[in-house]
Amino acid sequence: MSSIAVLPRFLGALFYYPPTPPDVQAIVASLSALPTLCPWAERTEMEALCQHWPVPDAEAFIWQYSVLFEGQGEMFAPPWASVYLENDNLLMGESTVRYRAFLHQHGLSFTGAQQEPEDQFGLMLLALAALLEQEKEQAAHTLLETYLLPWSDRYLERLQQNPHSPFYAQLAAVTRLLLQGMQRHYGLQPETSRMFF
Repeated sequence: MSSIAVLPRFLGALFYYPPTPPDVQAIVASLSALPTLCPWAERTEMEALCQHWPVPDAEAFIWQYSVLFEGQGEMFAPPWASVYLENDNLLMGESTVRYRAFLHQHGLSFTGAQQEPEDQFGLMLLALAALLEQEKEQAAHTLLETYLLPWSDRYLERLQQNPHSPFYAQLAAVTRLLLQGMQRHYGLQPETSRMFF
């Protein structure tokens, strides 16, 4: 299970942290190796996606991250579940409260300096990685079926279409393929949720 957790941990870090810390820069530098980290059913498609990453220069990278994840200007693809799942599109809705209770039930909490709501997409991938590393397979399946997959395809589709960053558009495509592969591999049946964004 721990080898499967590497991918959501790496990808989650890219969705959550800005591109400046050395650890994140190391992940960016190793993205072409992603297809070798897991026995992909979609190996050929993943190799084609990972052959070339459009990594911007440092200044542009920081700006792209800020626009897409920090809300500089109007957000094209907000990275929080509640924006998609709640009728008013606000952060910290009922869906966030339910997800926080799920995390607490499984001994997970986040105390990052960014004070991000727990339903931020990157944080959710990091929580998935933690559950897989702890070999809590059923909890990982619940996280996917109940809390992540019901909205992630909509979010990743929007991020793929974003007009600001080819890098993050490609990250969305790779992550979408990972989640689709996990859904098929584990035979998951995600809850159907109405999208409000």
